Amino acid sequence: MAKVLYITAHPLTEEASYSLAAGNEFLNSYKATNPSDEIVHIDLFKEYIPFVDADVFSGWGKLGEGKNFAELTEDEQKKVGRLNELSEQFNGADKYVFVTPLWNFSFPPVMKAYLDAVAVAGKAFKYTEEGPIGLLTDKKALHIQARGGVYSEGPAAGMEMGHRFIETIMAFFGVPTLETLFIEGHNAMPDKAAEIKEAALKNAKELGTTF
Repeated sequence: MAKVLYITAHPLTEEASYSLAAGNEFLNSYKATNPSDEIVHIDLFKEYIPFVDADVFSGWGKLGEGKNFAELTEDEQKKVGRLNELSEQFNGADKYVFVTPLWNFSFPPVMKAYLDAVAVAGKAFKYTEEGPIGLLTDKKALHIQARGGVYSEGPAAGMEMGHRFIETIMAFFGVPTLETLFIEGHNAMPDKAAEIKEAALKNAKELGTTF
């Protein structure tokens, strides 16, 4: 039995979001193919995802000095404790599914906050004399991303940074497999939007049987 983190970063519903619609199609197919797997949905717009801020650095500093967790301030405990929960949950999973839109060439800010939360030295990676080494080498990941414009070719090619960041951070963590499903052009070509969505749902369903 595998544990899957289904991580979504969109404030709207699947009726309004191409990425969530494809993600839901994938999820239903995956559940049918892998009925014994545990799936945990992390809706980043509903979960508490602390930013790494002054309280966090202060709390980490105190713990590094040998102080007990109880000696941290209330805010430090709340944030540092939650970051640790997210990190442990991430490390304990076998598969990751990231579902995001493309916003301003990247992804919603809460996704960056989440990835910051789980990028913990000694857990997701470690530093060595030869450089950093990823520790999550037995995991696999999938990124489902909707892009209203066309970024795979043409004038905007190379401007997309959301998937590139996820690709980079997964490689940094040592995750050997990152599959993708890109949905693009539905805003740029509204006359083809229905066709684009239909194709995306079909591809998502197929991915659910193989991921």
